[in-house]
Amino acid sequence: MADFGNDGGLWTARLIGASAGAAVSLIYLLPRSRREAACRFLTGLACGLVFGGPAGLWIAVRLGIAGYLGPAEMLLTGSAAASLSAWWGLGVLARLAERMRE
Repeated sequence: MADFGNDGGLWTARLIGASAGAAVSLIYLLPRSRREAACRFLTGLACGLVFGGPAGLWIAVRLGIAGYLGPAEMLLTGSAAASLSAWWGLGVLARLAERMRE
């Protein structure tokens, strides 16, 4: 089991992964306004920071590479994945709701 303590390096990996995932989500599904871009980035950042550890561990175990990765690599991967996937679900639902409202 990975130890995701309060080490500064682990928080840095978590923050970099969450930022990268949020940035990629903005590129793949372009925002319509600055407000939407800010909301999406902050949502992705928050989800990446909160769910980075569990997501990274889950991904590593599912791929069978948990024994080969260190805590920083798991957090980086998990934070990016959680951040990227957070907006895809919310963004698609928001756009569908907007279309239904029209």
